[in-house]
Amino acid sequence: MKEEVKRWWRMAKDDIDAAEYNFQGSKFYLAAFMCQQAVEKALKALVIENTGKLLKIHDLVILGKKVNLPEHLLEKCDKLNGVYLDARYGDLGSKLPSEKFNKPISSELLDTAKGVLAWLEKNI
Repeated sequence: MKEEVKRWWRMAKDDIDAAEYNFQGSKFYLAAFMCQQAVEKALKALVIENTGKLLKIHDLVILGKKVNLPEHLLEKCDKLNGVYLDARYGDLGSKLPSEKFNKPISSELLDTAKGVLAWLEKNI
C-alpha cells in the first residue's frame, strides 16, 4: 500500500473515531459530519490506491463509482452526501446544525459509515 494511501486511510479511521466520540457526547451534528468525512477520506484512499490520483471532489457517489462500490453502499453514500453541508450549516437559516441532527439520525449515519468503511477496508 502506498504511503499516501496509508495517510488517507489513517485520517478516515481518525474521523470515524471522532464520529463515535461526538456521538457518545451527544454532539450529533458533529458525529454526522465526521461520518461523511470518514467515508470521503476512505474512498479517496482506495481511489488513490487504484489510480494513483487524488480526486479533489466531495461527492461520495462519484468517488464510490470510481472504486466499484456496490449499489446498496452507493445509496448509503448518497444519503451521506447531504450531511456535508447540513452538518456544517443546517438549513441555511431555518435550523441550526445542532437542531437538524438527533441521536437516531446520527446513529444511522454512524452505522452507514462503518458499513462503507468495512467494505473499503476489505478492498484496499
